Amino acid sequence: MNQHEKSTENKVSERDGPPKSPMPCVLLVEDDRSVRRYLEVTLQRSGYRVITAGDGLEAMKLALSSAIDVVVTDAIMPLLSGQQLALFLRNNPKLARIPVVMLTGQENKRAATSPDGVIDAYLYKPVKADELTDCLADLLRAAQATQDS
Repeated sequence: MNQHEKSTENKVSERDGPPKSPMPCVLLVEDDRSVRRYLEVTLQRSGYRVITAGDGLEAMKLALSSAIDVVVTDAIMPLLSGQQLALFLRNNPKLARIPVVMLTGQENKRAATSPDGVIDAYLYKPVKADELTDCLADLLRAAQATQDS
């Protein structure tokens, strides 16, 4: 590699590399492929690293094997529901403090309560990009404040 190629490579990596602070990692769990892709791109454009799963069982495996900061999950999915996934996270000491956002359809608004504190926030589909990113920023700030105290 000559000097010009080396300097060009460094410029590209500096420009396109991650910001100085670590990017929060979102585990995104959604069985609808098009919704999952839309949310993934939305989150990536907002500076998040995103790991995706198509169902709750796959998400359980990823949660155990990946360093995640927050979970965004659909409510109703094959194999394991969003509520069951959240219960799994809360019952695992390593994962219990990870904030969980539940995505739910309009018909589920009445059921969108978490008296047991398993779900940290509910968002209704269709989810607006700014609504999702604002919610995640708030939850991550609160989680950081709890860690710091």
